Amino acid sequence: MSISQQVTYSLDFDARHRSRKVKPATTEQRGPDVGCVSRIARLLALAIRMEGLVREGEIRDYAAVASLGCVTRARVSQILKLLNLAPDIQEQILFLPPIRGLNERTLRPISKQIDWDEQRRLFQGLARRSFGDRELANASFTTSTGSAAASSRSLKSRPFRSGNPISPK
Repeated sequence: MSISQQVTYSLDFDARHRSRKVKPATTEQRGPDVGCVSRIARLLALAIRMEGLVREGEIRDYAAVASLGCVTRARVSQILKLLNLAPDIQEQILFLPPIRGLNERTLRPISKQIDWDEQRRLFQGLARRSFGDRELANASFTTSTGSAAASSRSLKSRPFRSGNPISPK
């Protein structure tokens, strides 16, 4: 004598698609949100963080960083080359509002330059093309101490601050 059992259950195959919000199509161009951090600023902060973790011995080497981040070693190398930029350019990237056309790929030729004065000249040309002269003259940022505001038109050489500004958790 065999007893048969029947199990009934339902599967919802569309569950993962319900959480996505559908944005209505608009024809207007939206500017960056206030308080929005640009992608290049996030990449530069990531480069500072990765370099600090390797320097402090938290992570063995950059190959381990690549495997932890699920990216190639070449991509880690591209991101870390942002650290070759002059410190004042790095500061502008971190604190200026997002600039259209300013990304890691457009900064590669600038970061290849050894001379910081040449980097500054190239960065100003890139910023003028991407941001426009009028807006560039009005753009200002506050340094991390909050005491000085500098125009991006006048690039002053600031001393490099040693130490990792982003401590590991």
